[in-house]
Amino acid sequence: MAAVKMALAKAVNESLRKALDTDPKVLVMGEDVGKLGGVFRVTDGLQKDFGEDRVIDTPLAESGIVGTAIGLALRGYRPVVEIQFDGFVFPAYDQIVTQLAKMHARSLGKVKLPVVIRIPYGGGIGAVEHHSESPEALFAHVAGLKVVSPSNPADAYWMMQQAIQSDDPVIFFEPKRRYWDKGEVDTEAFPGPLHSARRVREGTDLTLVAYGPMVKVCLEAAAAAEEEGRSIEVIDLRSMSPIDFDTVQASVERTGRLVVVHEAPVFYGSGAEIAARITERCFYHLEAPVLRVGGYHAPYPPARLEDEYLPGLDRVLEAVDRSLAY
Repeated sequence: MAAVKMALAKAVNESLRKALDTDPKVLVMGEDVGKLGGVFRVTDGLQKDFGEDRVIDTPLAESGIVGTAIGLALRGYRPVVEIQFDGFVFPAYDQIVTQLAKMHARSLGKVKLPVVIRIPYGGGIGAVEHHSESPEALFAHVAGLKVVSPSNPADAYWMMQQAIQSDDPVIFFEPKRRYWDKGEVDTEAFPGPLHSARRVREGTDLTLVAYGPMVKVCLEAAAAAEEEGRSIEVIDLRSMSPIDFDTVQASVERTGRLVVVHEAPVFYGSGAEIAARITERCFYHLEAPVLRVGGYHAPYPPARLEDEYLPGLDRVLEAVDRSLAY
């Protein structure tokens, strides 16, 4: 099959369809994932084609959904769980942290937990409270969980395939504001490793690192900076746990400067870990301190104020200017 242009949401749908078709042990579960096809229609048509035993509409009970998925995984299934919105995951947080993340180590490696938890996350859609959070750092901090986020349709398709095939639990953050962004998807291309970062734009003056929804913003910032004669490299991290520090380090050793961008608050965010590690690894290569751009350390605001809260082009370019001024 040649590359086909599709939206990120459609790429996830096609990836789930492929997994359901290939492996009878794969199940899709969540609130409204069946008849409705999900609130973002990401699972549209799957229940009709695979039946109610494979694509399961659950009660509104996130702890129960994840607990059931753990039990199914222990019995040999590969459940893919949808949490309808980022802010709804916390009733299930206990199950994820104290059970899902721990059972492999608790059993001395005898038990595998191949569970994927899909979480639409981030802002940019004008939603109400609990519908625009970026809680990835809360999961990346937990040993035993893998945490990833695609930024484009091709990665959404292949990373979902790889997450489902993983024997470790994977938290799969889907950037909801990018659901309708289109890109080429080659369903026969051999993918790179799930947890490797990718250089998506070459540059020599400064490195921008982002993942999920902010990769597009960083590419736009790099294009704007080019008009002023600045050469900006952009790294799509793709995985927040584990982090491919080697790729970031190699870039920073070339450019001498690093700005990390994410929607989540900067305070205790994933950018802090990247800044610390790269400072340790690249101290003598750095021409400026590692800078971070992100949301504010405050509850997510009402929709009318989210443009002020979310990092955008201006805030990224301001950080680029500050770094290059050193």
